[in-house]
Amino acid sequence: MITAIGFASVYIARKSEVSLASVLYAAFFFALFVAAHLVVRWTLPQADPYLLPIAGLLAAIGLTEIYRLGPKDAFRQGLWVVIAVAVFALALLAFRRDYRVLENYKYIFGLVAVALLFLPKVPGLGTTVNGARLWVHIGPLQFQPGELGKIALIVFLAGYLREKREVLAQGRLKDWGPLLVIWGASMLVLAATNDLGSGLLYYGIFLGMLYVATARTAFVAGFLGLFLVGAIGIYKVTPHVRERVTIWLHPWTEHKVYCPLTNSMALRQDCQSYQLVRSLYSMAHGGYGGTGLGKGTVTNTDGSPLIPFLKTDFIYSALAQELGLIGAAALLLVYMVFVLRGFRTALFASDGFSKLLAAGLTFGFALQTFIIVGGILRIIPVTGITLPLVSYGGSSVVANFLVLAGLMLVSNRANRERAL
Repeated sequence: MITAIGFASVYIARKSEVSLASVLYAAFFFALFVAAHLVVRWTLPQADPYLLPIAGLLAAIGLTEIYRLGPKDAFRQGLWVVIAVAVFALALLAFRRDYRVLENYKYIFGLVAVALLFLPKVPGLGTTVNGARLWVHIGPLQFQPGELGKIALIVFLAGYLREKREVLAQGRLKDWGPLLVIWGASMLVLAATNDLGSGLLYYGIFLGMLYVATARTAFVAGFLGLFLVGAIGIYKVTPHVRERVTIWLHPWTEHKVYCPLTNSMALRQDCQSYQLVRSLYSMAHGGYGGTGLGKGTVTNTDGSPLIPFLKTDFIYSALAQELGLIGAAALLLVYMVFVLRGFRTALFASDGFSKLLAAGLTFGFALQTFIIVGGILRIIPVTGITLPLVSYGGSSVVANFLVLAGLMLVSNRANRERAL
């Protein structure tokens, strides 16, 4: 119903007429998730009943707003949602008996994670978008390998920390070696991709899982200190990271500064911080109740986008303008309920690997949401990652449905063991 109302509102705002197209979109979306629900009931009858509907709602909100911004993009995003649901179903079918076999291949997952994180640096494959080198371009296909690398990293950490969490407390260097490698890899990713958000996301997942495994705040504080030292070092030697921090702290200037985009002098809000400042104005324009779906201002008078990369990095600002503070807060509450159910699954899991896997997947989902929304709201520097399940992008949608599959696999096992 929400999807149908959303598509109808956008269609009326765009075409000034009522059409059955919005109902057809909603009907297809409904049928897709009914099929996914039937697969869940057959493979994982005791899985958490709230996770799939919440994911469907978030995907519907994203698809509706993407349709509002560009119908052609919405069609492509719809295809990716179908592919993501199919991958989700295949993951449930493949691991419904015992997903814990993944722990046997933890070191392979660790190597795969590192390889995926550095894949954008391969000459001829990596592509720089908005200053950050996070994308890989193969023929007509463009994707972010870091999205899948994030999941591989979580599987590795879940297996390694489950095995070593007791000996880690003894402080032997050989046991801390792989974890120090993760710190080094995070710093290299930060330097190689020119993106503070990616390094923060991967390292934040590591710190969150380390705390779950050891319950030692001293370890987390120590590794957080290492990250800050490394981040400061990268800040001093990487102009792009330094520029992102400057934009975050001082998005407006009263005097003209050097603009690298035009190789001339200009106000910062008309150059480097143009995207962030226009995003802040967009959200302010929405007020409490919003302008209404399809009625927001998203283009200039010449038809060009008002905010660059609006459908990917800054889709939250479009939603905040058209849904207002109330709608944007409601969206964040939906994310919070998903995170609540994920951590509930981790608490009920009986074995260490399942507990760490569920906690890592949930924390990664939550941290990614905070990083992108925090950047748009100017709480932290702006990053190039996507809003889970809402932003435009195939690799992000597929990766987050794999996160959903992992949480449902763990919750089914946990609920079944509690019922015995």
